[in-house]
Amino acid sequence: MNLSYFISKRISLEQKQGFSSTIHRIAIFSIGIGLGAAIVSFLIMKGFQETVKNKIYSFSGHLIATKFTMNNSTDEQPMNYHIDVYQHPEKYPHVRHVQEFSHKAGLVKTNDEVLGVVMKGVGKSFDVNSFRENLLEGEFIQFPDSGYARQIVISKIISNKLNIKVGDDIIVHFFQNPPRFRKLKVVGIYETNLSEYFDSKVILGDIRLIQRLNDWSDSLAGGIEIYTDDVDRIDEAGLAIGQGMDFDQNIERVSDRYQQVFEWLNLLSRQVNILLGIILTVVCVNMISIVLILVMERTQMIGMLKALGGGDSLIRSVFIYQGISLIMKGLLLGNAIGLGLCYLQYQFKIVKLNPHDYYMHVVPISWHWEVVGLLNLTTFLVVTVVLLIPTMVITRVNPIKAIRFD
Repeated sequence: MNLSYFISKRISLEQKQGFSSTIHRIAIFSIGIGLGAAIVSFLIMKGFQETVKNKIYSFSGHLIATKFTMNNSTDEQPMNYHIDVYQHPEKYPHVRHVQEFSHKAGLVKTNDEVLGVVMKGVGKSFDVNSFRENLLEGEFIQFPDSGYARQIVISKIISNKLNIKVGDDIIVHFFQNPPRFRKLKVVGIYETNLSEYFDSKVILGDIRLIQRLNDWSDSLAGGIEIYTDDVDRIDEAGLAIGQGMDFDQNIERVSDRYQQVFEWLNLLSRQVNILLGIILTVVCVNMISIVLILVMERTQMIGMLKALGGGDSLIRSVFIYQGISLIMKGLLLGNAIGLGLCYLQYQFKIVKLNPHDYYMHVVPISWHWEVVGLLNLTTFLVVTVVLLIPTMVITRVNPIKAIRFD
């Protein structure tokens, strides 16, 4: 048996009572609290990022292809959307779904209110399953085989402002020359809580209505939205699609179109990483203090081992083994605390949020076991390496003075 490990185990058995036992509990508790806080922070951060990104992706896809233009108008330049990626998406890597869209600015007029809106026209190819999580009331548009659907889906914000319910008819005036209007029926109400981008102005309707208003043929649209099967491969998919497009067509990532939101989400990652650094620093300082106390308490034993011929490396290993034992117990406690709190929030939605500030109603949890494993490994390695610092004191212990130490 390893002599250092044997001595360390004997010491641990003797220290189940008294001052040393209290020191051990403090060490385990500090590691547990630190790791638990890190796990909760990272799983909440991941959940927050994924929830916001999925809301944007469900509304706009991962990539957007349009006709290249320098015009900033809400009305796009028409493009023939029957391009190769639309007709044969299976030929392109990581492309899961492709759908056409177009926008048309207008006014919604009721008896008491007038509100400027942008109608987003979508067709039968629209990915309703991705959007369904945003649908609060009613149903999505039912597209007829001929003509166009006189149905729209509006946001909860617009519904509240104009006092409109599912089943009500509204008149939408479209900006063009000459002006035109259509009487449409509200069949659904959605909510993404991204009011500055969608909820405050966007309503969903049939793209064939916009095609008719603009005197476009059925093959024309404002652009196409492309969904990928892996958000980490968006750039790869975009590059392949771009190589097959005409020179006057442009493809961009949705993350570039909503750059402010995605930069803000990346900033959250940086803040959580800083928090992890602070937590590890506090845990390391605690462990240095605790190991120094244990060394001070065992000064006579250190002197005795040195007098019997024990080398510094053997004696340092005794306290490193003790420290590792405390770290492992702390990791178990930290996982129990962190994963336990996350499970309670995931199941019972205990902590609520203001959706107007945080874009969601409850604190989200996203289970990323690779993150949990990496946090455990990082904590273990960093704190174990730090244990080498306080054990260096052992090399300066004089065996004669240590034996006499009281």
